[in-house]
Amino acid sequence: MSTWLRHHLFALGYALVHVRRAPGSFLFNILVVAIALALPFMGVTLLDNVRPMSEQMAVEPELSVFINAETPREQAAALASALRGIAPQAKIIFKPREKALEELNAKSGLSDVVATLGENPLPDSYVVKLNAFQNAAEGQQIDGIAEQMRALPGVESVQVDSAWVKRLAALLGVLRLALLLLAATLATVVVAVVFNTIRLQVMTQREEILVSKLIGATDSFIHRPFYYTGALLGLCAGGVALAGVALALQPLNHAIADFARLYASEFQLAPLAPLSTIGLLALSASLGLFGALLSVQRHLSRLN
Repeated sequence: MSTWLRHHLFALGYALVHVRRAPGSFLFNILVVAIALALPFMGVTLLDNVRPMSEQMAVEPELSVFINAETPREQAAALASALRGIAPQAKIIFKPREKALEELNAKSGLSDVVATLGENPLPDSYVVKLNAFQNAAEGQQIDGIAEQMRALPGVESVQVDSAWVKRLAALLGVLRLALLLLAATLATVVVAVVFNTIRLQVMTQREEILVSKLIGATDSFIHRPFYYTGALLGLCAGGVALAGVALALQPLNHAIADFARLYASEFQLAPLAPLSTIGLLALSASLGLFGALLSVQRHLSRLN
């Protein structure tokens, strides 16, 4: 175990020595990789902030069930048990046509217009609050529930009053897919930059590598410093990208605060949680390691 640890510490120290020999080149590569990582990191931060808000807004989607005007009041009132059978955890409120007319007159100010009709044109109805839903993704169940209610005898139409729930879920799905495609594209850029960086380093140290082979150095011993160089490049670039995202949140929050006040909200973008930050740093280091692995396997194999 001590031998294994000593070899890896030596490889890490050797990698740091080569970084100090050409700090300008290494810093430039960090900047290039950090720019590529900043966009998906910012996307992850935005989605992480929007997700709790979207779940809160999707708590109680509602359906309005309108009864046929010719249906007797007793039959209309009896539909409550059938509706509860379809949505057992929902809150079901029966709204007689008289109450609906009173609310229409009170809210719209059209009492004179309604009075000219001679009789109440509004049907009996139910308001079904589907409080069992906990997030936007579950809003996809609304259509199935609405179709079952439309099939009940005496029901004329069912209006989904919270169709925006499905739109929100679809929008978040599109954003996640777009972020995934962007992240995959930029991850390829990161691997390519690290691949080229290690290739140039191998070419620069070609004679040193050949001498090491002549005196009995193993392939693993020669490869390790390059692996650490790639991982360090990815790790440092990830740190710079996260720092850039954190700095960008400040002016963004100033602009968001002005917009949020129009809706009596105090919404602000917060940095990622420590666990998420560590995960992104590990991911960026892994990308650097993967690029170094590809480059070493391709270019050092030619020196055998």
